[in-house]
Parts: sequence; C-alpha cells; structure tokens
Amino acid sequence: MTELATSTTTGKRVYIDKQHPQVFRAMRSAAETVREAAAEAGLDRRLVELVNLRVSQLNGCAYCLDVHTKAALQAGESVQRLGVLSAWRDTELFDARERAALALAEATTHPADATAQDAAYAQAREVLGEEQISAVIWVAVTINAFNRVSILSKHPVRPTRVGTQAAQ
Repeated sequence: MTELATSTTTGKRVYIDKQHPQVFRAMRSAAETVREAAAEAGLDRRLVELVNLRVSQLNGCAYCLDVHTKAALQAGESVQRLGVLSAWRDTELFDARERAALALAEATTHPADATAQDAAYAQAREVLGEEQISAVIWVAVTINAFNRVSILSKHPVRPTRVGTQAAQ
C-alpha cells in the first residue's frame, strides 16, 4: 500500500488529493474563501460546522464527520447538539436560523428534490438574508465536494488517543 492509495475490499483507492495536490490546494483555498464569505454574511463558525456535519452525515463521510466534529467542538458547539444533529427536526435545540440553514444544506445535498428545495428556500427567506442564503449554499456545496474526495479516496479515520480529543 502506497501513500497514494489505500486497500479496500474491491481493490486499491487512489488518494485523489495526494495524486493531484494542486487541485486539492485549490479546493482548500475555495473552502477558505467560502468560510470568509460566511463570516462576512454573519454566519458564525458553529453554524458553518453544523452545516458541514449535517451534509457529511447525509453523504456518509466518516472522515469529514471526524474533522468537522472536532472543529465544531473547538468553535464552542455542545456535545448534546452534535449528538442529535441527525434528528434536528425532532428537537427544540436549534433556533430558526439554524433550522433554515440545515434545511437549505439538505436541499443542496439532494438537489433533485424540488419540493424540498422550495420549502427550504421559503424557510430560509423568513430568517436569513440573501447573502446568508448564498453563504449557506456555498458551505454545503463545498463540503459536498470534500465529502466526495474523502469517500472516493476512502480516507481513514484514525482513533484519537484518550485525553487529546479537545486538543485536536
């Protein structure tokens, strides 16, 4: 097994981020620009990380779930809210802005569902401005792209040593 590939049950996967690092650097740069745009639009880092996590849950990207759970915790998100994020509609732990952003992120992740898109947009327009709606969609588009890179490369999630969770 090389550093560019990982073994799977169906053969080796190419770590496409390592195979074409210039493309991955461009993606990372785009992600930084999206984070800046989200901040300028008034979306705090916790909300951005909730969107990153919800999209990664929908896509089943273990690597991105690991990375963005740590980032959400560092941004001050609570363990309780992270634990129920997949069932956000069934709790009162998320405010109207967060609910609108999560619905919009889900509609972005599943764009074929026009009814869900229309409903998400209507909900978002009630509590988010156009700049915020755009930023949420860009965050969702960006994490969807990173999900595909990690899923198709089969990036591993390595165990965190006890006592170092908060540091990472």
